[in-house]
Amino acid sequence: MDVRSQISMLFHLDKCIGCHTCSIACKNIWTDREGTEYMWWNNVETKPGTGFPTQWEDQSKYKGGWESDGETLKIKSTGKGRIVPNIFHNPNLPSLDDYYEPWTYKYSDLFNAPEGDDQPTAIPVSKITGQPIDVKAGPNWDDDLGGSKIYAANDPNAKKLSPEQQMQMTAIERLVFFYLPRICNHCLNPTCVAACPSGALYKRGEDGIVLLNQERCRGWRACVSACPYKKTYFNWVTGKSEKCILCFPRLESGQAPACFHSCVGRIRYLGNVLYDADLLTEIAKRPDSELVEAQREMILDPHDPAVIAAARKNGIHEAVIESAQRSPVYKFVKVWKIALPPHVEFRTFPMLFYVPPLLPVMSTKVDGRLDNQTAGLFAEIDQARAPMAYLANLFSAGNEGKLRYALKKQMAVRISRRQATVGDISKETADRALAEADCTREEADEIYRLTALATEDERFVIPPFQREMAIEMVEDPQEWKQSAGFGFRTSPQAKRL
Repeated sequence: MDVRSQISMLFHLDKCIGCHTCSIACKNIWTDREGTEYMWWNNVETKPGTGFPTQWEDQSKYKGGWESDGETLKIKSTGKGRIVPNIFHNPNLPSLDDYYEPWTYKYSDLFNAPEGDDQPTAIPVSKITGQPIDVKAGPNWDDDLGGSKIYAANDPNAKKLSPEQQMQMTAIERLVFFYLPRICNHCLNPTCVAACPSGALYKRGEDGIVLLNQERCRGWRACVSACPYKKTYFNWVTGKSEKCILCFPRLESGQAPACFHSCVGRIRYLGNVLYDADLLTEIAKRPDSELVEAQREMILDPHDPAVIAAARKNGIHEAVIESAQRSPVYKFVKVWKIALPPHVEFRTFPMLFYVPPLLPVMSTKVDGRLDNQTAGLFAEIDQARAPMAYLANLFSAGNEGKLRYALKKQMAVRISRRQATVGDISKETADRALAEADCTREEADEIYRLTALATEDERFVIPPFQREMAIEMVEDPQEWKQSAGFGFRTSPQAKRL
C-alpha cells in the first residue's frame, strides 16, 4: 500500500448561481498579463452547451486523456512513436477560434466624442490586433441559452442520447440549464504530465498539486492537447504554457484558493484525501462503467489503523492525516457517495468532484396557475427535465446507477428536511424515502448541515503543507506575475550548516 496525500475539491452544483465571481477573482490575480487574455483558469459554463473551449468534451476531435483496451494504457494524443514527427505540429490542438479572440472596448470614443444628439458608443477592438472586431464568442457564450440550436444542441453529452431523448431536451416545456464551474482537476493520473516532452509539468509529492516549471517549458504544447479538460493554456507572448496552480501560495499560508474564497453561493469545498497509488495503473484499465467506484476504491479510510500506519511509514505528517479525517470531500465522495467525478472515462481520475444538480421537474401553466406534472410535493428524479442519461454521460461515464444513487439521496435529504421544518410531509413518508435512498436520518442531518450551514473552516479543511521542510519554492511567485507569471526564478540551493 503506497499511501499518499492529495488535495481534492468539490463543487455543489445545486448551489451554483452562475455569478462568475470565482472567474473574475482568478482572472484578476493570475491571468491579467499580456498573452493570457484568453485564459480562464476558472470558468463557469452553461450546460447543456458546448463549453470552453468549444466542445472540449469531444475527444474524437481533441484526442485528450488516456485510452485502454483492458491490457494496456496509453495517451490518446501522443506517444513515443508520435512525439518526434508531431513535436512542431499538433493537429489536435484547439485553435484561438475554439476559445475566442479576446477583446476590449475603444473607450476613447466615449471620452473624446464631439457633442451631438446621439449617444456615443465604445466599439469592441481585438486585444491581439487592436483592430475593430465582430464579437462572436466568449468564455461562456452559451450562458442561459438552454435549448439553443447553436450551443445546447451541439453539446457532446447530448450527442450520445437517443433521438427521442434529444427531442425531449429541446422541447419547449423541458428546457433547462445549469452551471458547471471548472478549474484544473489536479488529477491523480494527469495526461498533461505524462505527455510533456521536456518534463516541465510535475505533480507535487506532498499534496498532488500539478504545476508547470516554466524554466523547463519549451512551448511544444503537448500538454494542451493531452489534457482532456483543456485546462492548460499557451501564452503566445512568453512562448510558455500556463495552468491553474490551485493558488498554492495561499494554501501554504492556510488560505483557500481565490476562486473558493470568493464563491458567493458557497458551493466549493476543499480538503485532502489519502489514496493508494499502487492501485492507480490497474484501476485505470477497468471498463468505463466501473471507473467511478474504482476511483472511490483508491481513496482510503483515514480512520483505518492500517492506513494510518502506512501513511506514517510514507512520511505523511500526523497533522495531514488528521486533516484528512476531517475532509469534507472525503465525506461527500467516499462516505455519502453523492459526489461524482467529471468524465472519469478520460481515465485521469480528476480530484475535482461534483454534487450533481437536482434539476426542476416539468410543469405547465394553466389559467395562470402553475401545474406540476407530479402528484406529490417532490417528483421522482426521472421526471427531472434533463434526461438521466445526459447527466450520467457528464458525471459517471454513462453509469446511471451511480447518478441515481446520488440524486436519490439528495432528494431524500430534501424530503427529510421538509418533514422536519414544515411538517406537510408525514414522518412515515420521510423515513421511507430515506430507507429507499440508503440513508439514515442522522446521515441526512449531517449532509444538510455540511451543505447548507457549514462554516468556512468546515468547507475548507486545509492541511499544513510543511513547506519549511522543502526548498522547492524559494521566492514569492506574486513578485513575478506581471512579467513572467510564476514558477522558478533560481535553482534551489542547499543551506550550509
